[in-house]
Amino acid sequence: MSLFKRLFKRKPDENSVAFRREMAEKVANKHIKYVSERQEGIDVILGKDGSLSIREGCLIVSAAGQSDIIFRGYVDELKISELMSLDGAIIIGPDIEHGGIERTIIAYYKYYR
Repeated sequence: MSLFKRLFKRKPDENSVAFRREMAEKVANKHIKYVSERQEGIDVILGKDGSLSIREGCLIVSAAGQSDIIFRGYVDELKISELMSLDGAIIIGPDIEHGGIERTIIAYYKYYR
């Protein structure tokens, strides 16, 4: 690989299935402090003390003390990006657990020292 190619790498295609799977693997198995969703300009806390996991091609967001799953979506259909602080992730996509509606949730990671 030439020096020019190493210095100026191409930006990955964020809409590709490979990139979506890579981001899902990156956030999977993280413990979360809480999950929020912006509704009408207000952040609503959906759950606390949960986890992000991948099962059967779906990214699942769950919280302790809740009998149901907060969010479930097919990895290949989700747009996942980490916060600039790397303290959490933004997940956008259809939620098959709640009728397939398009949702945007933010999962904040639990920080261990």
